[in-house]
Amino acid sequence: MSRWRSELEHSAVKKELGQYFAVLTDNKTVGVMGDYRTYDYTLALRAVKTSDFMTADWIHIPYEILDRVSSRIINEVSGINGVVYDITSKPPATIEWE
Repeated sequence: MSRWRSELEHSAVKKELGQYFAVLTDNKTVGVMGDYRTYDYTLALRAVKTSDFMTADWIHIPYEILDRVSSRIINEVSGINGVVYDITSKPPATIEWE
């Protein structure tokens, strides 16, 4: 997702990035946009640092960046009303989502 990429690539965490991506989940949540109730999708964000892709640690993204990218996505992308950040290391998780 271009909003996630642009926020990360213009930040100090850029040098730590091993892999990063957004996942459109099939989970829908109830929300409010303006004066209207919504029932839209949740987008998951992931960013990890790794030297070998056999193990990876999630990157501690500053709250200001997470806040900004979440607001941008929710306000600029139709059909999304929730954003989550995956803080699971590898192992136990894999880097990619299935």
